[in-house]
Amino acid sequence: MTTRTRLLDPAVGRALSAVSATAKKGLGDPALAELVVIRASQLNHCAFCLDMHLALARQYGVSGRQLDLLAAWEEAGDVFDERERAALALTEAVTVLTDGFVPDEVYERAARHFDETRLAHLIGLVVAINNWNRVMVSRRIPPGGHTP
Repeated sequence: MTTRTRLLDPAVGRALSAVSATAKKGLGDPALAELVVIRASQLNHCAFCLDMHLALARQYGVSGRQLDLLAAWEEAGDVFDERERAALALTEAVTVLTDGFVPDEVYERAARHFDETRLAHLIGLVVAINNWNRVMVSRRIPPGGHTP
C-alpha cells in the first residue's frame, strides 16, 4: 500500500474545513456531530477520520458504550435516543445512497427531530465528512498525525 502524501490543494482543504466547521457549529450538538461523522467514517472505512473523530467524541463526552455500539446502532436498544437514531439513519442514507436517493421516510424522520436549519446543517455535515473520507481513503492516509 502506497501512502500518497499530498492531500489537496491548500485552498480546497480550507474550503472543506470551513464547510465541516460551519455544519458542526450549525448543528449545535458537538457530541451528536461526532457520532454522525464516526458512523459515516465507519461506512467509508476511513481509519484516519475514525481515529481523529473517536478522540474528539471522547472529549465531547460521548459515552464509551455509544462508541462501542455505534456500528450496530439500530440493534442497540436504548443506547441511542430517537433524535440520535434519526440522525444516524439519515447519515447512512446520505452516505450509501443505494437507491440513488434518500428515502422519504428517513428524511421525514430526521425532520421531526431537527428544525429546517439544523437539518440543513446535519446534511451538510454528512456531505462534508463523506468528502473528507474520500480524500483520506483515496490518498491512503493512515491514522494519526492529527491534533484533536
